[in-house]
Amino acid sequence: MVKIGYKSISQISGPLLFVEGVKDAGYNEMVTIETSSGEIKAGQVLDTRNGLAIVQVFGPTAGLDNTNTTVRFRGETARIKASDEMLGRVFNGLGDPIDSGPHISSGEKREIVGDAINPYSREEPSEFIETGISTIDGMNTLVRGQKLPIFSGSGLPHNMLAAQIARQARTLKTDDSFAVIFGAMGITSEEANFFMNEFRKTGSLNRAAIFLNLSSDPSMERIILPRVALTAAEYLAYEKEYHVLVILTDMTNYCESLREISSAREEVPGRRGFPGYMYTDLSTIYERAGKIRGKNGSITQIPILTMPGDDITNPIPDLTGYITEGQIVMSRDLLRKGVYPPVDVLPSLSRLMNQGIGKGRTREDHRGVADQLYSAYAGGKDLRSLSAIVGEESLSSSDRSYLAFADQFEKKYVNQGLYEDRTIEDTLSLSYDLLSKLPETEMKRLKRDFITKYGKWK
Repeated sequence: MVKIGYKSISQISGPLLFVEGVKDAGYNEMVTIETSSGEIKAGQVLDTRNGLAIVQVFGPTAGLDNTNTTVRFRGETARIKASDEMLGRVFNGLGDPIDSGPHISSGEKREIVGDAINPYSREEPSEFIETGISTIDGMNTLVRGQKLPIFSGSGLPHNMLAAQIARQARTLKTDDSFAVIFGAMGITSEEANFFMNEFRKTGSLNRAAIFLNLSSDPSMERIILPRVALTAAEYLAYEKEYHVLVILTDMTNYCESLREISSAREEVPGRRGFPGYMYTDLSTIYERAGKIRGKNGSITQIPILTMPGDDITNPIPDLTGYITEGQIVMSRDLLRKGVYPPVDVLPSLSRLMNQGIGKGRTREDHRGVADQLYSAYAGGKDLRSLSAIVGEESLSSSDRSYLAFADQFEKKYVNQGLYEDRTIEDTLSLSYDLLSKLPETEMKRLKRDFITKYGKWK
């Protein structure tokens, strides 16, 4: 029900309207804004105190003036109609279809803010999700219900990696229903076309719902989009029992919009101008991933963010790392070598990996193989730095074998085609192929039984 209209705007600051004399306005309440020319815009209450309501406008504020603009408070928070009809469709950041298809007719209206998962009801993630990418499946395993971000940089192929994960991700149980929710914030038209072409030509659009906010679209939509996408994911997971993979890119653009709003509200800035509440705000997005006891569905989340200046200590990756359960780090050095995907496995981490691997999930030797690969590759990289100083001819034959291993690891294990989909068995078999170039006596992180059963040493 639309309430009485107010023409008491005292100030227009960027995307914000300051409306005075408002009674009973609620936090996150939706508003309708009508200009003097009759144009209708949507907005949302960001703050309300002492009769003053601060309204965030979804879209440009051009054409608004203090005296002739009418603001009506709807008395409800933002909602979308969630339904499994959303699969195979494309929406904007507010959840409106932009693919020339009809509006969603079935389903139920849900608040986009969502409910926090009760810690007592949260079930511990434990099932393996196969992405077909060796550096993730083999060494930084994604587990159903986990939140595992990708830390990238400007110009790195994180979009290609995101599309590949969305295309290939699956659970090993053939009877599971799997869906992908893809949310893109502040991307260019070229990037949007890339994603759409990838989804369409591979047929993966049929099991995906896509939410797009272009760089030319209102920046305020970027604040709404991840919450709209996650509301759709929660419906599919907990009502329709889908295992949902949510991919959000680029969270840096989301945080920039937060900073823009904070600046317009003249709030005291925190680190590098970002609002002090950014940690809390990000947690309301990331913590919506998980599994709930008694529910068969789940939400697994892969947020992607580009680190400004490749600085992993920037507040965006720094705070994200505190909330999430690990990170996949992309390397510019590997990209220069022509390696795709340029995932640097040494600073990468999946904190829930041990809960999703092993006998009955992947394979009994998985943990030992990953540890042996980490050890050998780290040793090879150290020797690579040393050989640059003293020369390779000064190294022992054992050292040279580790140096060769590091090169082969990057060329054959890390490097794989954009459409190359490796099973976990393929990844583990490739691991033994590479490790067999080292002396068997060096396999100190693999149990003797596993070496005998799976090893390729003669």
